[in-house]
Amino acid sequence: MPVRFDPVTRRLSLDPRDPAFFHDPYAAYATMLQHTSVAYWEELGCWCFFGFEDVNRLLRDRRFGREMLHVATRDELGWPAPLPHTGHFDEVDAHSMLEREPPVHTRLRALVSRAFVSRRVEALRPIIEEMANDLVDAFPREPFDLLTRYATPIPVRIIARMLGVPNDMAPRLLAWSHDMVAMYGVGRSYEVELRADRAAAEFSAYIRRLVDERRASPGDDLLSLLIAAEEQGETLSEAELVSTAILLLNAGHEATVHALGNAVHAVLRQGVQMDRIVGHDAALSQLVEEALRFVPPLHLFKRYVLADTEESGIALARGEQIALVLGATGRDPRIHDAPDVLLPDRAHPQHTSFGAGIHFCVGAPLARLELQCALRVLFTRCPDLALAGAPRPKDSWHFHGLDTLFVQV
Repeated sequence: MPVRFDPVTRRLSLDPRDPAFFHDPYAAYATMLQHTSVAYWEELGCWCFFGFEDVNRLLRDRRFGREMLHVATRDELGWPAPLPHTGHFDEVDAHSMLEREPPVHTRLRALVSRAFVSRRVEALRPIIEEMANDLVDAFPREPFDLLTRYATPIPVRIIARMLGVPNDMAPRLLAWSHDMVAMYGVGRSYEVELRADRAAAEFSAYIRRLVDERRASPGDDLLSLLIAAEEQGETLSEAELVSTAILLLNAGHEATVHALGNAVHAVLRQGVQMDRIVGHDAALSQLVEEALRFVPPLHLFKRYVLADTEESGIALARGEQIALVLGATGRDPRIHDAPDVLLPDRAHPQHTSFGAGIHFCVGAPLARLELQCALRVLFTRCPDLALAGAPRPKDSWHFHGLDTLFVQV
């Protein structure tokens, strides 16, 4: 995996589609962090920040944002017209809380946050534990893929339950989500764009049908809560409602699946003595944070430059993008000793896996609870769990995880 970096110009050349890189990007991050915390990554076409302190600060910096068209027009920015074949995807994206800035983002987040208050999340603990135990009960004796039998069902079923989506829709939700999330990867193709647009159209139509059902018969779920807010005049349009539901279903499982798979793989590979940890809440919580530092699921988060500015000695023009390499921050040797070792008892592991600032992951409390419950049940019920062959990395860098994780109980 050739990494070429010129310390004078701070230009980096590294192919993000090189399997040697996306299978294990941490060696490249270590090389970069030895030299600098910021570089112009030629293949991405933007300035990228790798260090913990820079990324953590810039995530909170209001000079940068997730959208641009609230401060300038396409003509002013010299942007091309939207792609003619991604209209459905663009419609969902345009109303997504993740892609908006205040005041729209503030309004949408306030509504969604009601579902993620601590008492509502904590009430899910026995449900998650029961679900995890049921899944373990069904483990076969022969080697099996832990991702499909355990890491995926838990977050998918939980977020579907929170939104009031029937459990038997899980396979379709997964298919739609995978196709849509592929749009955020590096070097997407025309075929990827077509699949994402088709998925967005089908997903949106399904959510609209579900909204009609909930209007007629409300339940104790997030979708009903959002519909009630809309009907009470809290300026939530149906387009925003649909996009918010899709965002929560996609984000509510995609990263957590990878976070759980990555954590289990790291624990088994490094021989962590889980019997010392699973019986102690504080130790388990600490392990979860260390795993999120060590093998985070999300590695890249881009933001627009909202006005001409200077950062780290770099002149940045309005409309440019910068990339925050979340996957590198937890391995920053200026923040952590022995950054390339998973240390379950590491004091205060720091990471940016959930972002920071106004776009800090609204579902972080739920993700942490799911990881804690899933790890506790898995290693309590399966104390002899072992790897059964080399895991197959996912063909992705943006969402970093495994395609398969075969284990033996």
